[in-house]
Amino acid sequence: MIRKAKVFVSDNEAGALYELKFGSAYKFIYLENYIGLPASVTMPTTQRIYEFGTFPPFFDGLLPEGHQLEGLLKTGKIDRNDMFSQLIAVGDDLVGNVTVKEAFDYDSENDLTTGEDQS
Repeated sequence: MIRKAKVFVSDNEAGALYELKFGSAYKFIYLENYIGLPASVTMPTTQRIYEFGTFPPFFDGLLPEGHQLEGLLKTGKIDRNDMFSQLIAVGDDLVGNVTVKEAFDYDSENDLTTGEDQS
């Protein structure tokens, strides 16, 4: 099952992160009409689509560690290896100007080719 999270930069929707295959296939796509700051310096807006064979390093760096991670896993009943769910759980309280929110309804085929949300 493909999962999608909307990514906001300074409260402006910038794009979406997709989990295509648990733990091994991810894609980040900037919205076609997005002209704001990049989500990360490692993902400039000069390129719209980024593909990853593991959980994207920028988003991994936003996840809690140590006691905070243990608390999140226990209270949220989240699998330690499910970094996408961890990101969704803490997405409103991240360091910096990026927020992440789970997207429930979307046209996955259109989203993954155009980067345009249909919900």
